[in-house]
Amino acid sequence: MERLKKRSDYLIVTKAGQRFVTPAFILQVHHKTSENAARIGFTASRKVGSAVERNRAKRRLRALAHQFLTPLACQGTDYVLIARKEALTRAYALMAEDLQKALAPLIKRNKI
Repeated sequence: MERLKKRSDYLIVTKAGQRFVTPAFILQVHHKTSENAARIGFTASRKVGSAVERNRAKRRLRALAHQFLTPLACQGTDYVLIARKEALTRAYALMAEDLQKALAPLIKRNKI
């Protein structure tokens, strides 16, 4: 999967995408009509904690995405994972369940 790098790309996903809220993160998904590769972005605000804590939260989200989201990613779709404070302390297995629950409606509609 390619990475989202520009702020404008993140804003497009935020405005036009679907949102799934879990205790540890927020998943935003934006389906485009183009056949470009799937892209993913990660972010954590200062509400999560210090720089060290934000980086740790993003590392945990990257691991989740690599394990669960990459095999299911659909071309032409942008994904953004936003870390929440709970991402630092929540068990990895619970975060994995949360991600699978967030992806379930998309899998049903074959829009992942």
